[in-house]
Amino acid sequence: MEWFVLDEISSDVVARERLLDQTMGPNRKGVGSESLREGNVPAVALVAKDADGTLVGTVRLWPVSVPGAGAVLMLGPLAVDPASSGCGLGSRLLRQSVERARAQGWEAVILVGDPGYYGRFGFESYGGIAMPGKASVGRRLLGLELRQGALADAGGLVSRPELPGFALAA
Repeated sequence: MEWFVLDEISSDVVARERLLDQTMGPNRKGVGSESLREGNVPAVALVAKDADGTLVGTVRLWPVSVPGAGAVLMLGPLAVDPASSGCGLGSRLLRQSVERARAQGWEAVILVGDPGYYGRFGFESYGGIAMPGKASVGRRLLGLELRQGALADAGGLVSRPELPGFALAA
């Protein structure tokens, strides 16, 4: 299969939301990480399209504040159309989004996910960091340092950046 990974544009929103509903279910907006996305603007937003221009994958990285850490992005959601899964598209989206974050000067990426899956990309458990909401994520809160030591002193509750439109200059 051939895919094209592109910057998300406004005309992708409907197809992206449909894909997220399909892959993550109708209750996906009830999770604690959604409060970090609400009113925030992603620093990285990529989509994958097939040769016909159909959106088959999406990934977004959002600025967040983590006490004791540098410039941090939260990855999520990452989704691939079930018909395109198992072919490396999710890995490609993840790698390209992290490289884009690194190129923009971000120091770390965090996410809530499966350590077995994300560990192969260098993500590790950071038990001192907590997500908003009632559910404890424990070992599922993972981080990847893009600058060595960026998460060494990180701990506490993840929150939205204090400044509206917070982002690093490209």
